[in-house]
Amino acid sequence: MTIAIEPNEKAHIIALQGQVNSSNAATVETEVLDVVQKGARNVLLNMTELSYISSAGLRVVLVLAKRLKQAGGKLVIYGMQPHVREVFDVSGFLAILNVTATRAEALEQF
Repeated sequence: MTIAIEPNEKAHIIALQGQVNSSNAATVETEVLDVVQKGARNVLLNMTELSYISSAGLRVVLVLAKRLKQAGGKLVIYGMQPHVREVFDVSGFLAILNVTATRAEALEQF
């Protein structure tokens, strides 16, 4: 699992590469919430290179979305691979999260 954080004028972009599962979800959560703690209010979650997400990973995404909402911000996810999108769909997360296909579409949300 690799996490890359890129500040942007509209939002911080967090790219997740590899897998988010029970063995690394706590580390991922710490790193993404640190971005919010340091003042980010809008976050784009880039999932173009995310190959797998477990229920522990889904929890991290939900916690991030809630924390941003509490801070007056917003989370937008983009670039999901079909199998990752299916996990979000089956879990009901697609109905409650902002998800777009591309980075450009995601940035338009702000």
